[in-house]
Amino acid sequence: MKVLLINGLTAPDEFRRDKKGILSLPALSDKDMTMIKRIFASVILGIILFTGENAMAETALNAGQKSIAAAASYAARGNQAGLKQALTAGLEAGVTVNEFKEILVQVYAYCGFPRSLNALNTLMQLEEERGNGDEQGRLPSAKPEGNSLDYGTENQTKLVGQPVRGKIYEFAPAIDEFLKAHLFGDVFARDNVDWQTRELATIAMLASMDNVTDQLNGHVNIGRHNGLTDAQVAEILEIADKTGTETVLFGLGGENAAYAEYFTGKSYLQPLTKEGISASNVTFEPGARNNWHVHHKTGQTLFVVSGRGWYQEWGKPAQELKAGDVVDIPEGVKHWHGAAKDSWFTHIAISVPNEGASAEWLEPVADEEYDKLN
Repeated sequence: MKVLLINGLTAPDEFRRDKKGILSLPALSDKDMTMIKRIFASVILGIILFTGENAMAETALNAGQKSIAAAASYAARGNQAGLKQALTAGLEAGVTVNEFKEILVQVYAYCGFPRSLNALNTLMQLEEERGNGDEQGRLPSAKPEGNSLDYGTENQTKLVGQPVRGKIYEFAPAIDEFLKAHLFGDVFARDNVDWQTRELATIAMLASMDNVTDQLNGHVNIGRHNGLTDAQVAEILEIADKTGTETVLFGLGGENAAYAEYFTGKSYLQPLTKEGISASNVTFEPGARNNWHVHHKTGQTLFVVSGRGWYQEWGKPAQELKAGDVVDIPEGVKHWHGAAKDSWFTHIAISVPNEGASAEWLEPVADEEYDKLN
């Protein structure tokens, strides 16, 4: 919300209240009237700005849409670790398995079969890890009877808002036929994902690729034609930009099952060394954290790689952690660390082995205390 400050106004001495308490105004000069008009105009402008900002906020992406945009972007980049995080967040937010399948199949049309196949394999592995218990969602309806080229041409025209023509299609008629018959006649005919969502994903894919500005601009316009707001488009582009700046140094690793009893929420462990200095890449899902614990006869150092999280020592305020932060944990100090409620969080944990070194695991971090941090 923007706050408009209007300076230069004072209450004149001539203002008086009658016996009923009603305020009366003196005769106003032209200068006074001009000032009042400016005030009125400023108030109206403030209302417009406030209303406009609220409208943008109301049309921003929901959690499921954000996860679809992120998944499409990660898939386009071939970043399987990031994709796994986005898929997990989406499944938790209510996106169905079949909806994600549709988006990841669609990846091939814009990014190629290798990207699509690798992304689908990541989804398949994730579902196996989650016990195939996520909502599958509905399958697409039967494809309409008739010629795919005719049906696809009709779909493309509706999607874009007008017939699509151009010299490139005259130069290479085959690509025009494949676009219309297959992409719009087959893929976009699958109705378990609506066109707005498909365009959301397409914009995220194209924004994650180099030298496709014309195609990106074209699909931004198509997305708007199918109901995406400027605020939503801006957020899709922001998500795609963010996926390109995240560094996945060592991968997600496997589920941290060996230490699951000492964690609230789910975490993933990727050991980086086999002997000597102990180094592991640890990734926390949003809201996940370890119990209070103490390192005996050795300390530990955390290097924050990505996301947002927390570190707290017993009796001290929690410290917010972001990428680039380093935490030195002394021997014998009771502490915990983990993700913020709304963010994945990854750090590298390093410790020097000493004879008799051990970790003493204690009580979980209380939910009511953790909730105060976010």
